[in-house]
Amino acid sequence: MKDVFKINTNTIVATGLGAALFAVLFMFVKIPTGIPETQIQTAYGIGAFFAALFGPIAGAAIAFIGHAVSDSVQYGSAWWSWVVASGLSCFIVGFVMPKLHVEEGSFGKRDVLLFNVFQIIGNAIAWIVVAPVLDIVVYSEPVNLVFTQGVVAAISNAVSMGVIGSLLLLLYSKTKSSKGSLSTED
Repeated sequence: MKDVFKINTNTIVATGLGAALFAVLFMFVKIPTGIPETQIQTAYGIGAFFAALFGPIAGAAIAFIGHAVSDSVQYGSAWWSWVVASGLSCFIVGFVMPKLHVEEGSFGKRDVLLFNVFQIIGNAIAWIVVAPVLDIVVYSEPVNLVFTQGVVAAISNAVSMGVIGSLLLLLYSKTKSSKGSLSTED
């Protein structure tokens, strides 16, 4: 079984690359939802992709750093309740890593289902529970607004992770040799 908390050179490089991609996508490639300060963020598809390949530590660091950098560049400081929720959502997605067969060249129906179950659970916990509660406790935000934002964020981020993350994992799996695909000639 793969160790989900293993950190090596590949994990560190992937975290740096992933955080940079996350920050750029978070700033420039988003779709408005009509709810204030809540967009469909394509960055979460990248975060989920890296989390599924490199585990929860890389996933959390990518989303946390990417979101914090993006907020700091765009607004002058980070909105920490949502930065924490971003990290948590990708942290939870990372626990799917040992259950997927992407590195073996396969991303079948079972893998797609597992990935999406993990990402939906991660998004629900992060955006419907953690972000609104932290918004209320830390920033004294209005209850009805933060829970509305949280539900919209959970749904939109689940769509982003589900569509973009699944497609990236499928494409990545195609670059790997499937187990037993090589044979010897006599």
